[in-house]
Amino acid sequence: MEFLVEISFTTPVGMDSGVLEELKTAEARRADQLAASGHLLRLWRPQVPGWRNIGLWEAEDVTELQTLLGSLPLREFMSVTIRPLDPHPSDPSLMLGKV
Repeated sequence: MEFLVEISFTTPVGMDSGVLEELKTAEARRADQLAASGHLLRLWRPQVPGWRNIGLWEAEDVTELQTLLGSLPLREFMSVTIRPLDPHPSDPSLMLGKV
């Protein structure tokens, strides 16, 4: 099942910049792992102020997705919105036989 996941991040007041950089590096590594395992399909950065992203994720169900998101090193500083997605009958990839 696919999910549209919107994430915004708030840096905790007083967080040491070195610790934040370590967490960002760990976050990037974990995102690479999730992409390699087929769970993180796409990732966009909206053109709005702040640290936000929108991702297309694949998981068996919302419980598995929550577990995957919980594995992100910065998860405790994130606000997350999850939208389950259903295929649309006019999806071009379906019409072209790509799915």
